Amino acid sequence: MFTIGKASEQSGVNIETIRYYERSGVVPNPGRSAGGRRLYSPDEIAKLRFVRRCRDLGFPISIIQTFLSLTKQSDRSCGEVKTLAESHLDEINTKIENLTLLRKALLSLSANCDDGTAACPMLDALMKDGFGELGSEQSRL
Repeated sequence: MFTIGKASEQSGVNIETIRYYERSGVVPNPGRSAGGRRLYSPDEIAKLRFVRRCRDLGFPISIIQTFLSLTKQSDRSCGEVKTLAESHLDEINTKIENLTLLRKALLSLSANCDDGTAACPMLDALMKDGFGELGSEQSRL
């Protein structure tokens, strides 16, 4: 059995994050010592590591909870996991597209800036109701 500090070291999850995961029900509360200190088993540390890896991939807590529940099922299907992963990948691709549009808009606007002048085309363009094709694309972000 390991203290929360050791569980944090072994799982790579911050101590406060471990406490948050316990409060929110992502992972079960560990057993306690006679003095009331949290004590973690190797299995509980493995679950924390699993959650950290899922978070590193950007999965939301709700999906991670689903993944954890699926790990408990002996007849689990990869189909559900694949569907959730593909949905998450679609969200990531949408974010990438939106960030690409933002980058393009900022490059275009900043290219119009002149050093040392009071009139700034970028600020003027941002003050207008719409600043061209890039502005209308960004309004959906």
